[in-house]
Amino acid sequence: MHKKILQIAVPAIISNITVPLLGFVDVVIVGHLGAASYIGAIAVGGMMFSLIYWIFAFLRMGTSGMTAQAWGRRDLGEVARLFVRSMAIAFAIGLILIALQKPIVGLVFRFISASDEVRLLACRYFGICIWGAPAALGLFSLSGWYIGVQNSRLPMWVAIIQNVVNIVVSTVLVIFFGMKIEGVAIGTLVAQYAALLLALGLCRRYYGRVVRRAEIMKSFGRGEMMRFFGVNGDIFLRMLCLVAVTVYFTSAGARNGDVVLAVNTLIMQFFTLFSYFMDGFAYAGEALCGKSKGSGDYPQFRATVRALFGWGVALAGIVSFVYLLGGEAFVGVMTDDASVVAESAHYIMWAGVIPVASFAAFLFDGIFIGITATKGMLVSMFTAMLCFFGVVTLCNDYNNHVLLFAFVLYLFVRGVIQYVIYKLYIIRKFI
Repeated sequence: MHKKILQIAVPAIISNITVPLLGFVDVVIVGHLGAASYIGAIAVGGMMFSLIYWIFAFLRMGTSGMTAQAWGRRDLGEVARLFVRSMAIAFAIGLILIALQKPIVGLVFRFISASDEVRLLACRYFGICIWGAPAALGLFSLSGWYIGVQNSRLPMWVAIIQNVVNIVVSTVLVIFFGMKIEGVAIGTLVAQYAALLLALGLCRRYYGRVVRRAEIMKSFGRGEMMRFFGVNGDIFLRMLCLVAVTVYFTSAGARNGDVVLAVNTLIMQFFTLFSYFMDGFAYAGEALCGKSKGSGDYPQFRATVRALFGWGVALAGIVSFVYLLGGEAFVGVMTDDASVVAESAHYIMWAGVIPVASFAAFLFDGIFIGITATKGMLVSMFTAMLCFFGVVTLCNDYNNHVLLFAFVLYLFVRGVIQYVIYKLYIIRKFI
């Protein structure tokens, strides 16, 4: 079982690790431009896309779980139809986002407090990157589909190429052409479409015979669409809760000034790095648990869950130790702004607490997605969100320690509620 998990998790980790590496490089590039506002602009601009794309994360999650189950029961026709269905919806949503870009910016900044300089720079970043929405959402669908067919190697190569292109183009435009934040945005845009073309080419090369089984009209049949959106409706609402927490976290940090906003951005880089390691094992949970449900293999399902948590405990302990031991040194590498480095010393301990508090939530997300137990995911996220806002409301201030504690509690509660749901309902109603 461990071998099967690692065959999916390791390529997924390698591809995922390039994402925080990209964020790290972006922060380093703008961090050496000499002003905290550039780091803040990357935080706000990146958060704008995160909250938009997270809302539509069902394109990856729902596609992964349903494809894995169809793959487990050897229904290649449905595997092909899920590819067509998910990609068509992704492109349609991407085009709508481009058309609505101005209202979206206005709406987002109604909930985010930032200085005029950070706001101006973030808008420039958003105005360029939004044109990559169809590619970004299409890659969500393709990634979920690949995981569903038990293949995380091809997404790994796509992610590596995407992020190499992004880093190279961004670095060249910023360092050699002086384009600053616009250069980072153009690098992101170019890399997204390059990755989409590569992913589609690999799909044609390795899965062309499977995809050709799709019956286009049946792909959009009433029953199929109802099931697709029924599963993904819960994920959509869950992501709205996640977005609410993220928006408030960033906005409350911004109220404490550009320096604290920059510090929180750096702490979130530590969280992002850990999350993409854990997501590798969560993806393995999606693929293997989904396949087990599709084939009705309950013992395999239980063995997968036990093995996943063995890896999760070990990884969380190691990463927490590294963060607590070397966190301040890592911050010094990420920026040379003296005020940001000095301020981060007061908060870096939270970076070491986050892995232990959050690993269970990541693993259960993968398990629940694989078996499409999406209502359980929604209940756990909603409860955790209430805990987050309960803490910040009762404390009634924007103290950054309170904010970080509330965020850690939110991550921990998600895992606890999912564990309860798993023990009381999932095990009893697996098939």
